[in-house]
Amino acid sequence: QVLSLVVPTQLQRVTHQALHRLFHTRSCLFVGLHIALQAAVFGEYTWEVFMYCWELQFHLLLLLLLPYLLLAGNVGCFLLCSRANPGIVTKSNAASLVEVYAYDGVLFQRGLVCPTCAVEKPARSKHCSVCRTCVHRFDHHCVWVNNCIGASNAGVFLLYLLSLTATAGAVAAVTAALLVQVLLLSNAMHGTYLDAQGQEHAVEIPFLVQHLFLTFPRIVFMLGFVILLTLVLGGYCSFSLYLALTNQTTNEWCKSRRFGGSSPLPSQPCDKPLVYKNIYSKGIWRNLKEIFNPTTVLERKKK
Repeated sequence: QVLSLVVPTQLQRVTHQALHRLFHTRSCLFVGLHIALQAAVFGEYTWEVFMYCWELQFHLLLLLLLPYLLLAGNVGCFLLCSRANPGIVTKSNAASLVEVYAYDGVLFQRGLVCPTCAVEKPARSKHCSVCRTCVHRFDHHCVWVNNCIGASNAGVFLLYLLSLTATAGAVAAVTAALLVQVLLLSNAMHGTYLDAQGQEHAVEIPFLVQHLFLTFPRIVFMLGFVILLTLVLGGYCSFSLYLALTNQTTNEWCKSRRFGGSSPLPSQPCDKPLVYKNIYSKGIWRNLKEIFNPTTVLERKKK
């Protein structure tokens, strides 16, 4: 019985340590996985889709090359995002960064000191336990780029998401166009088949999908994966665009949703609940401008 209790405990400890190392320490594992997935998709796209389109005299050469052009832009954004300083708060710049954003008194309060970095926390900043630094206008820590997303690289990260979604969508569109072209050339859409009872039926979509899967299994599998990837990335990209247009960060959005359990400020009555209001939104155009051209303390003083 003692052995049966010790084994699950050790397994839980090992699992916890593995998950901690995976998600709570800086690691190139997800970067490598990201590159491997892109290499696999584009290897299959080049070897199967591109070559088949070339043999079928697919005249839309620009459409065939579009995924490669988007990939080049995506790789550039990825490198910039992963290697950029996200906006680390240090003892030398903390006093200046405190003046960039006003404290809303709800999510961010003046005078708080980070116990790890021993610096005053500017409004909209947060200590990242993975990078072990405080980041100005902290959004989240992204394991896929192995870096925090903050004031200095939020715009590049948004471009990275947009280009990644567009790349997956372009690969899916070209692959789907190839399969439709194959069906048109084979005249399979107007064919018939015999069922188990020997009765003749016109082909339907499930039959065509099965036919394509049996004929081009790797291409169909890749198409399904890329479509799913496009939908997932599209949803996350839409959410990120919403945050950018409203001048919010992921950290602020999550905190505002669970703020009901927070304690009231000393200046407010205990029976009066705090109401969160986004004070940082300045309109769509100025919000986007702040994402791609972060406000510095010098600019704020001029205003």
